[in-house]
Amino acid sequence: MKYAAFFRNLNLGRPNCPGKTQLEEAFVRAGADFASSFLTNGTVVFEVSAGTTATAILVSAQRTLQLQCGLAEPAFLRSLGHLKKLMALEPFASIQRSEVHECCVSFLSPTRNMLPGIPAESRRRDVEVLRITKTEVLSVSRKIGNTPGSPNAFLEKILGEAVTTRAWNTVVRLVHRYG
Repeated sequence: MKYAAFFRNLNLGRPNCPGKTQLEEAFVRAGADFASSFLTNGTVVFEVSAGTTATAILVSAQRTLQLQCGLAEPAFLRSLGHLKKLMALEPFASIQRSEVHECCVSFLSPTRNMLPGIPAESRRRDVEVLRITKTEVLSVSRKIGNTPGSPNAFLEKILGEAVTTRAWNTVVRLVHRYG
């Protein structure tokens, strides 16, 4: 079965971040059948054989990366099947793309029991929440002046915990390539 790990604040080759090969090798050493870094933003697709859990592989890879390069950021695990179901919701079908800076998906911890009341939009109106699932927030970002809204910063402030955000197109491309 294939999974994607979405790391927070991981940009390949930056301080305290692995390079592409190092990132992929951490997952293979942890027991993944294969691992492939997708883009440079800390997204990894990997495959798990029967008898191994994706969570165990992720935890082991995270330990390796912390020891090797000091990476101490969380990662959010999703099966490709889950991402396909998320795509089937077509959360941005009614959005006029020319009117927004970016369509985004923010990944939350699956251990969260309840989400607090998340406002429909940020105070600056540069982030608008469109849909909330149990483990994701789907939103749009708008530019106010020269600065685009940050769904990640908006949600971390409200939730008081780490999340990670990707452009929706990243998820779509990932599913088309590996799904």
